[in-house]
Amino acid sequence: MKALIACIAAVLALGAGQARAAGHLATPRTLPVVMHDPGCHWFLIQGKDAKTASLAGPIQLKNLDMNTLKVASRRGLRLVRVGKSILLTRGNYVVMMVGQAVDDNYLTLTVR
Repeated sequence: MKALIACIAAVLALGAGQARAAGHLATPRTLPVVMHDPGCHWFLIQGKDAKTASLAGPIQLKNLDMNTLKVASRRGLRLVRVGKSILLTRGNYVVMMVGQAVDDNYLTLTVR
C-alpha cells in the first residue's frame, strides 16, 4: 500500500513539474518599440537599437514610441496605441508609425 501511494505521489509531482515548465515556455517575451533619432522608431533588443528582429515566439510587442504603431501581417493591420502592447504569434510583421514620414524606419519582425 505504501508503495502505491509513493508511486501516485511521484506521478503527480512529475505532472506538476511538466505543467509548470510548459507554462514557463509559453510566457511571451517583451519587445519594446522605442523613439530614437535618426529613424524615429526602433526595436530595443538587449540595449541596442535594431530595424529587424527574428525571435522565438510568442512576442509581446510594446509601444514606447511617440505615436500609434501600425503592425501589418498576412492576417491584417492592427493598431497599437502608445503605452499599450499586443501579442504576436508565429509570422512576419512590418511595424510603422501612423502618419510616418518617408524617411522613418519600417521595422520588420519575424516570430518563429
